[in-house]
Amino acid sequence: MAEGLARMLFGDRVHIQSAGSEPSQVNPYATEVMAELGVDLSTHHSKSVSTIDPATVDTVITLCAEEVCPVFLGKARRLHWPIPDPASKDPSIPREAMLARFRTARDTIRGMLERFAREDALLN
Repeated sequence: MAEGLARMLFGDRVHIQSAGSEPSQVNPYATEVMAELGVDLSTHHSKSVSTIDPATVDTVITLCAEEVCPVFLGKARRLHWPIPDPASKDPSIPREAMLARFRTARDTIRGMLERFAREDALLN
């Protein structure tokens, strides 16, 4: 979601890469709530942080619980935004509750990206 939101907000003004320590499929709830904003994640695929050249990175923003966030080598500035993971494997959580969890995460990430952009003058 973060990559899709960043691309929506910043377009080509910023080179954006997203990756994780344990790449997996994009969650269908993430795809659905991002589509509500006109962002298509249907062709997005999760990448491993090991595929990114640290020399090409200025800023790393981690969104996971800090104890499981990967160490990213290099001289990049690191910002940690601890966003609770909206995903759950509990089948008893109703669909609408899962969508609400993903919307909350989406909106939190968007707000943080917008604030980051104002502070770093990326949108001007």
